Amino acid sequence: MLIWGGHLLFNSKRIKEIVKGLGADLCGISPVERFSKAPKGFHPNDIYKDCKSVVVFAERLPRESLFASSCIPYTYVNNIMTHEVDRLGIEVCLRLETEGIKAVPIPSDDPYEHWESDRSYGRAILSLRHAGYLAGLGVLGKNTLLMNKDYGNMIQIGAILVNANLEGDLIATYEGCPSDCRLCIDSCPQGALDGKTVNQQLCRPLSNYRTEKGYILKKCNLCRRMCPNCLGIKL
Repeated sequence: MLIWGGHLLFNSKRIKEIVKGLGADLCGISPVERFSKAPKGFHPNDIYKDCKSVVVFAERLPRESLFASSCIPYTYVNNIMTHEVDRLGIEVCLRLETEGIKAVPIPSDDPYEHWESDRSYGRAILSLRHAGYLAGLGVLGKNTLLMNKDYGNMIQIGAILVNANLEGDLIATYEGCPSDCRLCIDSCPQGALDGKTVNQQLCRPLSNYRTEKGYILKKCNLCRRMCPNCLGIKL
């Protein structure tokens, strides 16, 4: 931490030390300029006009929950880790505020406003998988998930928007999906994947399955599980 003209100045290394010290397994930074291709209304500056950098972090998920015969452990892990990453994001923001940096947390899942009922399509206020890519945390797979070289796609992503100019991390250049691999596409029981995006209307009946009692279950995770690199990219 440096002091210049009475203002606290943080470098990227210090920010990442704070985030990881509070519990994140991964942390990367993207200057806001890298989001030039974000759709109108979903750019970091549409959320927080003073944003100059996006700090993206992730926590790894318990691996074997992916391979349980019942979908309950995987659903349980997903729900708990979503709240855990949200909690971490708020904790980071509070810590940065005490040290002179303004920060806005982004939810790792719900809530969001954009909803098209005719095709069951929702869009988060910020695409965290794209933010993770721009911050150097991994590469995007044909299953639309972010894949990290060490943890594969078994990560839960969060982000905060800060009003500080920070040095960005290098964007990952390793290969996530072999060009001829179609395992996730061909394994999807709903035919919801095309290698570039996911048809939410087809996916939701299983990925957000409602039981008679009213529980929401992650009844299908084949797009994640069938990936040869689901637990780490074999470089």
